[in-house]
Amino acid sequence: MDSSVPIPYIWVMEKQALTILLAAPRGFCAGVDRAIQIVELALEKYGAPVYVRHEIVHNRFVVDGLRAKGAVFVEELDEIPNDGQPVIFSAHGVPKSVPEDAAAREMFFIDATCPLVSKVHREAERHYKNGKQIILIGHRGHPEVIGTMGQLPCRAVVLVETIGDVETLVVIDPENLAWCSQTTLSVDDTAGIVEALQKRFPNIEGPHKEDICYATTNRQAAVKAIAAQSDVLLVLGAPNSSNSNRLAEVATTAGCKHSALIQRATDIDWSLFDENVKTLGLTAGASAPDVLVEEVITACRERFNVTVEEVRITEENVIFKVPRILAA
Repeated sequence: MDSSVPIPYIWVMEKQALTILLAAPRGFCAGVDRAIQIVELALEKYGAPVYVRHEIVHNRFVVDGLRAKGAVFVEELDEIPNDGQPVIFSAHGVPKSVPEDAAAREMFFIDATCPLVSKVHREAERHYKNGKQIILIGHRGHPEVIGTMGQLPCRAVVLVETIGDVETLVVIDPENLAWCSQTTLSVDDTAGIVEALQKRFPNIEGPHKEDICYATTNRQAAVKAIAAQSDVLLVLGAPNSSNSNRLAEVATTAGCKHSALIQRATDIDWSLFDENVKTLGLTAGASAPDVLVEEVITACRERFNVTVEEVRITEENVIFKVPRILAA
């Protein structure tokens, strides 16, 4: 070989190193898993179409997947033809008027309300029967709030969203009050509102057990565990998902400078990932499937030399049974 001939040199740019801190628990909770199972089992047992009032859970990927299998999503019962096919109520719960209307129309309906939301409904009813006016902590217009307020007569439930709302709250009898809350709120924000309620109304009664569900609490705690170490933190979830939005807020409060809620890997703003970004925090809301988390990790591997470290704060083993009619 002629040593005078230069050997071609191929220069390959080395990928920037990126550590992904994967929060755990993350993703599907037991209530979401149960609701999705209910739709899938109904499709298997009764065939398509199966009608679902409102999105079964707040996630476009999940909803589109069920739609492809034959689920038809509607907002109101009058959009459903009288063809005898099942009608499923979403995991968020519905006002009492909805099953009453369905029964009057002789519809075959199945309730996929999360059992932890149903617990709040029963709690509110118990307080009402004991002569209490209910103060509901939640977000106006959210399906869960609409469903909870719809369990009782008008004026029996008053909604508060902020500490400021507590200061201007007008009630029937300050000595006969009880509070309950939406299950997907920020643990810290809710604690501040409860403190304000107790300060203004010392005799107000609370729930026997915390209303904010175990999954919401665990996912927020997991985000707190990684937020301060993360240069950027991404939350997979839908923009109309309450628990997902709270995760992004918790990340910021817990010390992450750049947190963002995204639906898919295609939504990632890569301009955030400059040379100073060494650590990415990653989690998913309770209605986001883990396949979307893997999608983000794959997208990161295409651009970075990725190391994944799972940060697990607790194990979850909660399982909610599907309705007996579908379990048979």
